[in-house]
Amino acid sequence: MSASITSKSRRAAIESRLRNTKPVNLPGYQGRLIWVWLALVVGQFGLIGRLFWLQVVEAPRLSKMAQSQRLLKLSPKVALHPIVDRNGNILAKDEPTFRLFAHPLMFKEDKAKIAEAVAPILKLSVDELSKLFSSGETGIPIVRDLDQKVAKQVRDLNLDGLELNQEWIRTYPQQDLMSGIVGYVDADHIGQSGLEYSFKSSLKAKPPSNWISEDGRGNLLPERFPMRPLNADELSMKLTLDSRLQWSARTALYKKLNQYKALRGSVIVMNVQDGSILALASEPSFKPAQYYKADPALFRNWAIADLYEPGSTFKPINVAIALEAGAIKPDTVVYDSGHISVGGWPIQNNDGSAHGAINITKVLEVSSNIGMVRIMEQVKRATYFEFLKKIGIGEITGTDLPFETAGSMKDKAQFIDYPIEAATNAFGQGFSVTPIQMAQLHAAIANGGLMVTPHVTQGLFDPSGKLVSKPNLIPTRRVFSEKTAASVRKMMDSVVQNGTGQPAKIPGYRLGGKTGTAQKAGGGSYRNARITSFVSLFPSEAPKYVVFAVVDEPKGDDAFGSTVAAPIVKAVLETLISVDGIPPSHPEELQKLTGTAPPKPAQ
Repeated sequence: MSASITSKSRRAAIESRLRNTKPVNLPGYQGRLIWVWLALVVGQFGLIGRLFWLQVVEAPRLSKMAQSQRLLKLSPKVALHPIVDRNGNILAKDEPTFRLFAHPLMFKEDKAKIAEAVAPILKLSVDELSKLFSSGETGIPIVRDLDQKVAKQVRDLNLDGLELNQEWIRTYPQQDLMSGIVGYVDADHIGQSGLEYSFKSSLKAKPPSNWISEDGRGNLLPERFPMRPLNADELSMKLTLDSRLQWSARTALYKKLNQYKALRGSVIVMNVQDGSILALASEPSFKPAQYYKADPALFRNWAIADLYEPGSTFKPINVAIALEAGAIKPDTVVYDSGHISVGGWPIQNNDGSAHGAINITKVLEVSSNIGMVRIMEQVKRATYFEFLKKIGIGEITGTDLPFETAGSMKDKAQFIDYPIEAATNAFGQGFSVTPIQMAQLHAAIANGGLMVTPHVTQGLFDPSGKLVSKPNLIPTRRVFSEKTAASVRKMMDSVVQNGTGQPAKIPGYRLGGKTGTAQKAGGGSYRNARITSFVSLFPSEAPKYVVFAVVDEPKGDDAFGSTVAAPIVKAVLETLISVDGIPPSHPEELQKLTGTAPPKPAQ
């Protein structure tokens, strides 16, 4: 009991002490409290400011960031623009095609029954199709490149487990008619030759930017999926080529290649005023849709990419150089002895004959090598060299076709120091050019002395026919005076009327021309193989076209420019007359031939 009293007394004493104790104010306590309060207020204002910054100032940027995490850019396989000739005939275009896959795991009917239903549509045997169905459970490739009609027949069967995937393929309706120009695209839809290669960027259609929504798991949200076509670009690339002339050139060329068992050949039809090419046929050729079966060497158009020595078709160019240099006049006379020696090297005419004293026109008519050497001897070799450089020998023409090769010629020191170099150049040997460059050079004679750039593209056009973009070409420049060009044209007219170019004559019309039969160089020397060619300026009165044909290694004792190449040019000119409705300049010749008045030209 005494213990209980003691405990109560202690508790009472403690409570009394606590009641009587006063709180002690620590030094600086009030100040710290104020600082804490201020910190809380400042922090609150900071949060408000940060919230304002994020919600107002940074809102646009943050919104874009959020969108970028939710939106997906749709990048479809880009279609290619169609390519058409000058009349709108389609040369290349993209076509939808379908690839069929089978997923036997999803079949709701017997495999054999499905095979029986599908096989006739795909033109496959039931056994073959059944084996494919049994080769796996899903994702079995059955067939590709189905057209829309066949794909619809498969789709109309409404069979589960058959999947049609749409793809695009490049088609070439004209097949190999212009394969050397248009080129081809590979399995990845990328151009590998021709215009498909050189204009691979320009030919790509420009699809609009399409964005679709994506949820947090990466699933596409259908409400944001675009409902319009992905490729809305409807431009087309229009060429300067004419399919009718191309067909004529190719047919005439093919006939002579077979007749003379030649290695290859090329025909070029070019407008001399602007350099636009109306036909460029090279044989042999390839089918662009089956490029994988062709010799890769055919993918380079040899009229653009390969060099040869032009021979006598270069003689009119040399005459123009001599006239321009003031070394000769149109009535200058030279002596053709049949053979000469230059620097210890023998030179003779092709047939070994001598023509005596002849004027410049006669030199071209009989294609005298000796006469040409005598003409060019009157031009200082340094001047001659500079003229060759001026007209582009050793350079490219700048055509819009790919893989162009620059010509070749001796360096200036060798050309000047060794007389044989200028002598062989006089009749078109000892240097090399491409066929396209020969057409360009003769266009300068035809148009009054202007160097134009050969090209095959007009540009990209919209559906209304408006030109959207065009290729950048090398500007036209003068290389000969009009007087010089007119003098040479008159001489070339005489070559066809009275000289080696007579096989190209067309009753009722006048054309200038020049034959060429050159020895083919190989291994640093000349061998028995030859290259034959013929160039024409048409019509003579006011030339509008150059038509040039070259045939490589024709066989036979009668294989010359006059017998092989000239008839090709004549056939093409006859088509050109019909296509362009060119009236005869000498209708009396037609009347004499037929005994009736010539028909009026088409209006």
